Amino acid sequence: MARVIGFELSSQDPGKAASFYGNVFGWEVSEANWDYWSVKTGAEDEVGIDGGISKGPSDFPHGTRIQIEVESIDDAITKAQENGAMVVRKKMVFDEFYLAYLVDPVGNGIGLYQRK
Repeated sequence: MARVIGFELSSQDPGKAASFYGNVFGWEVSEANWDYWSVKTGAEDEVGIDGGISKGPSDFPHGTRIQIEVESIDDAITKAQENGAMVVRKKMVFDEFYLAYLVDPVGNGIGLYQRK
């Protein structure tokens, strides 16, 4: 079973969004890395998930995406497409993981994450 492991808030002004969530909710927001600010929302022994704030691309300028960890990102992309999803960012390669962005059949943005 694939688990939700985080969230990503997209914004055209991610610095302003980071300031808002830090000031209002006390979230710990890291320095930007690749236009992405990691966010810690609470202590590790508390229920909840962490996430990030990013500069939203033109196809997803504002909104929230959940990040779902999968065993095989290629298999998950194929299965998602077979069930009506649209790929908006093909599999991207990072040092320790793979990431892809999709839109489900009803318009929700999701991220697929696979550890290397």
